Amino acid sequence: MNTHRIVSKMVMVTVAWCLAGAAALAAGGTLANLQTAYQGESNAKARYEAFAVKADAEGYKSVAALFRATAHSEGIHATKHAAALKKLGAVATAEVAVPEVKSTRENLEVALKGETAERTAMYPEFIKQAEADNNGKAKMSFMGALAAETEHAKLYQQALNDLDGWKATGKTFLVCEVCGYTALDAGLKKCPVCAAPRAKFDFFK
Repeated sequence: MNTHRIVSKMVMVTVAWCLAGAAALAAGGTLANLQTAYQGESNAKARYEAFAVKADAEGYKSVAALFRATAHSEGIHATKHAAALKKLGAVATAEVAVPEVKSTRENLEVALKGETAERTAMYPEFIKQAEADNNGKAKMSFMGALAAETEHAKLYQQALNDLDGWKATGKTFLVCEVCGYTALDAGLKKCPVCAAPRAKFDFFK
């Protein structure tokens, strides 16, 4: 009887170990992608905060508001990525570099390049991997970031196209506290990505 119990226990342990190993293997790509995304969003937040200070100093008040809004958005994405990592049993880590700050025009060009790469290559690939790994939490986190980065790129391009027109104050940017979606639409009633109500938006101007 004792022998039977020992064998049964060994079988159970072996099965549990195999299942855990299979789960870890399946989540491996997504786990690495989440760490990459967390690193990227953490650095983007620091970079845009520094860019906002420079824009203010150069008199581009609406550009500064845009950078503050997008920095806040990137912080939300980083938090969501960290939560997805925690669910996989990992701890989010990031090395945040000191941002290189140039002129406001150059900073906008750098920001646009980064957001374009994220929305056209990085996040679409990460979403595919999360689907393959059957990781719904990571997929939703990536999709929320993708929607926001798409809007960030549009807003950066608008600012570049009319930089002198973005010197004055008056533009109001909305950031969804739930998913980080960012918009230049003061009349927005709910988030088009996660359907959060207007009360869940922060305003930057």
